[in-house]
Amino acid sequence: MPVTIKDIAKAAGVSRGTVDRVLHNRPGVNAQVAQDIRELAQKMGFVPNRAGKILAARKQQIKFGCLLPSKSIPFFEDVLKGFERAQRELSDYGVSVEVVHASKYDTETHVRALRAMAKKDYSGICVTTLDTPQVQLEVNKIAQKGIPVVSVNTDIPDSGRICYVGADYFRSGSAAAGMLNLIHPQKLNALIIAGSYNVRGHKERIKGFLAGLDAHKIKYSVSAKIESLDDDEVSYQETMRALKNDSAINCIFIAAAGVDGVCRAVQDCGMEKIRVLAFDTVPQVIQYLNSGLIDFTIDQEPETQGYMGIQRLFSWLMEEGKREAKDYITNTVIKIAENIE
Repeated sequence: MPVTIKDIAKAAGVSRGTVDRVLHNRPGVNAQVAQDIRELAQKMGFVPNRAGKILAARKQQIKFGCLLPSKSIPFFEDVLKGFERAQRELSDYGVSVEVVHASKYDTETHVRALRAMAKKDYSGICVTTLDTPQVQLEVNKIAQKGIPVVSVNTDIPDSGRICYVGADYFRSGSAAAGMLNLIHPQKLNALIIAGSYNVRGHKERIKGFLAGLDAHKIKYSVSAKIESLDDDEVSYQETMRALKNDSAINCIFIAAAGVDGVCRAVQDCGMEKIRVLAFDTVPQVIQYLNSGLIDFTIDQEPETQGYMGIQRLFSWLMEEGKREAKDYITNTVIKIAENIE
């Protein structure tokens, strides 16, 4: 006979309600007790009735919370489209998605946003947030309550999240170096522009770029590193300052947003021969790619990231957390003017 919740409750010495809350990833159970119950369920060979879970899901709303950076960053419009596509596909199961924006790249702003989300009755949470100890702690607190968390677009591995959905940033940075080696193998004097040093993906992309230059034995120096906060005006002002300070700069590596500000500064300085390396296929990148100021861009499938983030959460709930949630790494896609559309 199949193992039931009643059997697990009897073996664990707890109520059926407690076992039900644990196996359905609902809060209100001590973290250690919850872990013991999951381990016991696995040892006893408990197999969730997937059909029953789906039928039950139709009778109760499943709400996922999604934390994203500022609405002003065009890249995340496509991540939102992915959230929305998943919500439409899962609507028959009572799934809805609520998006929260943390408008700044500072730790306290993201900590406050996560604390507010922890108080809501979410069945699971997707987060695009900072990789700092304080943020990791807040995410871990949410996970300890039995609420599954998926990191989307940029990872926070030491946080208790169940998996990561997004790009391999180191690989994409290295790919940019490889492409640059094909079109500009001469010595580089590079200006590097990060969105935020608190974002793991931005830092990994820069590491990958520099490692790629070393791998291709490209001689280079770094003129300056700028933190633009993904803001076009900050990018413009800081790029102008850097170009005026060092007229020998011949390559600009933009690790995140702020492309329009950088490219306007290059044009206003009359230095269009500078190699500008950018990522993603947002409207500003497409504009400068078509004009020839940018030679290529590397896409990371943002809509797929949003879509798979929600799907990973839903699968985790349906499987009652019995299976390990695997990371989903999106493709590293090189785009030029001829295939950008």
